[in-house]
Amino acid sequence: MDDGFLEMRGICKSFSSVPVLRDIDLALRRGEILGVIGENGAGKSTLMKILGGIHQPTSGEIYSRGQKVCFRTPAEARSGGISLIPQEFNLVKDLCVYDNVFLGAELHGPLGMLSKKRMRRRTAELLAELGTDISPTERIANLSAAQKQLVEIAKALAFEAELLIMDEPTTVLTSHEVQILFRLMRRLKERGMSIIYISHKLKEIKAICDRVLILRDGEFVCEKPAAEMSLEEMASRMVGRELSQIFPPKRFPRPDQVPALEVRNLSVRGLLRNVSFSLAPGEVLGFGGLVGAGRTEVAETIMGLRRADEGEILLGGTPLKVRFPEDAVRAGVSYLSEDRQGSGILTGFSVTENVTLVSLGSYVRSLLGGSGSFFGLLDKSRERRSASHYRDLFNIRAPSLDARLEFLSGGNQQKVSMAKSLDTHPRVLIADEPTRGIDVSAKQEMYRFIADLAESGVSCIVISSEQEELLGLCHRVVVMRDGRIAGVLEGASLTEEEIMFHATGIREEARAG
Repeated sequence: MDDGFLEMRGICKSFSSVPVLRDIDLALRRGEILGVIGENGAGKSTLMKILGGIHQPTSGEIYSRGQKVCFRTPAEARSGGISLIPQEFNLVKDLCVYDNVFLGAELHGPLGMLSKKRMRRRTAELLAELGTDISPTERIANLSAAQKQLVEIAKALAFEAELLIMDEPTTVLTSHEVQILFRLMRRLKERGMSIIYISHKLKEIKAICDRVLILRDGEFVCEKPAAEMSLEEMASRMVGRELSQIFPPKRFPRPDQVPALEVRNLSVRGLLRNVSFSLAPGEVLGFGGLVGAGRTEVAETIMGLRRADEGEILLGGTPLKVRFPEDAVRAGVSYLSEDRQGSGILTGFSVTENVTLVSLGSYVRSLLGGSGSFFGLLDKSRERRSASHYRDLFNIRAPSLDARLEFLSGGNQQKVSMAKSLDTHPRVLIADEPTRGIDVSAKQEMYRFIADLAESGVSCIVISSEQEELLGLCHRVVVMRDGRIAGVLEGASLTEEEIMFHATGIREEARAG
């Protein structure tokens, strides 16, 4: 393979006559990591899907080793040495891990029979390289979002690819898992593999990439060596303006109030052990920890998605009995899921339909029928007004409120999911990875909105894999490890080092010693 082995020339792409890419050029050298950044809707994922054979360009050409190529399907792209880690999970939840890793490219023995032993062994090797103890025989349905992400990475690495495209691979990974991934990427680079790395985390782009390509509104902005660009320059070129302080100032709640939410000795067999914490009115409480620590499981148990074996939940001092998620919603607790497409939104539904997915009952008017019976009529105009309000509030980029979410970027899908969580007008909001897949400008908007919610009296739990997010947004941080609380940090003790010390057990070992 030559150093300049892959080129995209004059790539244009339109969906239903709406242009999303305009005359994009990209050149990639062998053994190089190229960062691609831009705001939500800039065209990053669309460009990569063209390389991966998922979309066809409206115009433009692709060259590999100097030869013109056309990838009409993902299988053709894979045959051409290109492997893609998609932004959204593309796993079959009812199959086990190794079945997903080799789905469509199964290994066979001499007689043509499936070689499950080889597939399990190879999957175990790939997962070990990623520093995870996920079993190759575990069902996908039983994995957390972060574990699913690691399986997607293993799936892409299972084949002898010359180009690995990574679209937002670290959105649900903690800094510990990110560093393991970066070490693996550097090893792959040394072997001559080229990597295209898409991320909204500019510090990661600066740390791992050789060059940076910036897109804005489907157009080329600039391309420079990563070493020559500051984080501030990356951000301003992405959005076309200077960005002020990303985190809003913290306004601390009064400590003498009845807790908005109190959890006492919550336990779920095999997942959680004696989890206890309180959340003050107007507080932003962070939850940190490594993959599998139990953060999401706490949220799911509060919402009734998991059944608690022991423990008590109090809302405003009153015991809360939750058998099903609708019980929690009715009581005033709302949940933004970490798995956007798995359990947060319906991509085949419109923006309006997704915003009111949980709150639809509040838009139904009861009318008296001719026989004295009542029937419900959906107030569509009020439903659209509400969706329009959230579109303006979150700056959701969509052709119209009737546009299906499958045609929106991942970041705009996340904004719609957040709007859906807020349309129930909750007293307590649990946001699991709320900034997953959104750009730096949208993050700033999201942080300010969460801070405004807290100031208005809404209590917020923010589960995040980004330590900077926990430090900048939260009043206190609960750090979890192995299904239990390792520590609660606030004030001077709320630092990245202390979060990691508690998450990895170093602080506990020091106390025991």
